[in-house]
Amino acid sequence: MTSDPPTARDAARRILSAVLERGRPLDEAWAAALAPDAPLTRLSERDRAFTRLLVATSLRRKGEIDAVLARCIAKPLPPKAGRERTALQLGVAQLLHLGTPAHAAVGETVALVGEASPYRALVNAVLRRVAREPQALVADLDAAHLNTPEWLWQRWCKEYGEAATRRIAAQHMADPPLDITAKENPGNWAEQLGAALLPTGTLRRPHAGAVEQLPGFAEGAWWVQDAAAALPARLLGDVSGKRVIDLCAAPGGKTAQLAAAGARVTAVEKSSARAQRLQGNLRRLKLEAEIVVGDATAWRPGDPADAVLLDAPCSATGTARRHPDVPHLKRPDDLVALTAFQDALLAAAGRMVRPGGMLVYAVCSLEPEEGRDRIAALLSRDGAWARLPLAAAEIGGHSNAISAEGDLRTLPGDAPDPGGWDGFYAARLQRR
Repeated sequence: MTSDPPTARDAARRILSAVLERGRPLDEAWAAALAPDAPLTRLSERDRAFTRLLVATSLRRKGEIDAVLARCIAKPLPPKAGRERTALQLGVAQLLHLGTPAHAAVGETVALVGEASPYRALVNAVLRRVAREPQALVADLDAAHLNTPEWLWQRWCKEYGEAATRRIAAQHMADPPLDITAKENPGNWAEQLGAALLPTGTLRRPHAGAVEQLPGFAEGAWWVQDAAAALPARLLGDVSGKRVIDLCAAPGGKTAQLAAAGARVTAVEKSSARAQRLQGNLRRLKLEAEIVVGDATAWRPGDPADAVLLDAPCSATGTARRHPDVPHLKRPDDLVALTAFQDALLAAAGRMVRPGGMLVYAVCSLEPEEGRDRIAALLSRDGAWARLPLAAAEIGGHSNAISAEGDLRTLPGDAPDPGGWDGFYAARLQRR
């Protein structure tokens, strides 16, 4: 006898619980839900899309949702009521942010807690109140502040100012567009994909849809890559015929950029599973690169390279709009270990560059310790390097994305296009 098929809301509850209660990254929780015999494999494509939207919205709006729940529940639920808490978060997300009809949002969400739950009546009452008084419950809430963890809010206000922090928070609450890098002929693919061609060369569709079914995907004509993530590789200039090492390379967007531009690329990735994913992506794109599975801090090339691109592991706080779990999983203490590792990677990367060659260091983080401070520390301890400041023309004319030092500093809320872009830092150095 087979069990009843899971609903999209039940799958969403399990995934959200894995993220918030067990600290599992959203991409990992989603992949586990797609494993054989896992909940998502028995859902239609439409229900899977709803599941993803429901989880992402619950994470993006978590602070706001929890504030509404606090107004409706006199005494907080105990730790053991995790199932009920998650169900309430999903229910409020549907009622306040997804426009789900009240009868469906309330009835099917209450069903998630089960008949035996001692909090079933409470869950029902709370959701019915939210359905009756949605505007009254959110009227005076500061959504931007509430939906940003306080430690990040304070850091960003100190570094960028409150106005910029509010623009960042607004982008993090929005569903991001689909950004694409074409292997060649971006104008032609923009027309076929119904996409806008941004000044940086990125193609942008307002909504993702079923990516694998879009024109050109199966033929390997393009790959998905955020507009800001596509900039660091371009800072190397003309790489045709040059030997370039891409460190921490998976999933391979930057490796693909370099290979498509004619570079002889060596892609180094520590994780064998991620290296296999990189290989699969290159195979679809019909691009070639030497792939090395190894630790970038210990691996050494046979000969120094013309250029090295280091997209270092980081807190990823600049990618929260695409990875809404990040603000809820990262902690201030994480920066200590990350910055030490970034210094080790920079030292190793520097030894791979020939005299006169270039090094581009990049992180998808908004934290100054992982970007500006790491380059300042490198330049202060090693006189072999000189900074090569960016010109606005290299990044589509976006002079506001160049820092006072001449480095790349994109902010999610300061992109020229309404769709925004990820928060990235990148510095370009030349070995003397």
